[in-house]
Amino acid sequence: MEFKEIQTLMQNFKDSDIRELEINQDSFQLYLSKNKQTHKHEDLITTEKTEQIPSVKKKANEQPTQNITAPLVGTVYLQPTPDADPYVKSGDHVKKGDVVCVIEAMKMMTEIKSPFNGTITSICVSNEELVEVEQPLFSVQEDKDNA
Repeated sequence: MEFKEIQTLMQNFKDSDIRELEINQDSFQLYLSKNKQTHKHEDLITTEKTEQIPSVKKKANEQPTQNITAPLVGTVYLQPTPDADPYVKSGDHVKKGDVVCVIEAMKMMTEIKSPFNGTITSICVSNEELVEVEQPLFSVQEDKDNA
């Protein structure tokens, strides 16, 4: 494969929605990968709103909103299979230990469980989004009996 062909291929890959590309041709091997985060700006806005909610809710004598965060870097899946219902939706009540999503890292699936009882107030990520360690996944208003 010629250098110009490789440059063109890399540019086309960069401009496409493809996340991984592998080419094996005779003795030539090329592997390209990108993890394109979607809605990054919206995630920051959601996080800022989430941080503002507790102060408002504390004034109303309600429990503060807590975040369920990613314990590792990986791809988050909000539903068990592509055609299944999501694990949780905004407004759903969760109990401590309930699975709220799965994060895939290096072909290993890790179930993410709620660390407390409460109601999901917002979902801070999109399905199949790449997440970072400690990135908020869900905002949860804790039940009053958690305190």
